[in-house]
Amino acid sequence: MFESISEDLKKVVLTGIGAVAVTYEKGKEVIEQLVKKGEITVEQGKALSEELKHHMKDAVKEAELKSKKPIDVSTLSQEELTELKRQIEKVEKEHEADGE
Repeated sequence: MFESISEDLKKVVLTGIGAVAVTYEKGKEVIEQLVKKGEITVEQGKALSEELKHHMKDAVKEAELKSKKPIDVSTLSQEELTELKRQIEKVEKEHEADGE
């Protein structure tokens, strides 16, 4: 169950990051077109690009933080707790095997 949740969460985060990347690229294209048309100056275009980049980085960080939100174990069923323990043991064994 947790593997499924973990994989689903990864997919959601990656989808969000992909959407941010596409938005950034499209925004950059629009800025370049405005500069070419003379509707904004090159300096204004650079400033807008930097602002866009800053907002995109913030959006990615926010998505990453949301994906790392802790699980409230007090709400888990016995079956879910057993699965969580199994997952923890699996990760611990993998780390031991890697020499960590």
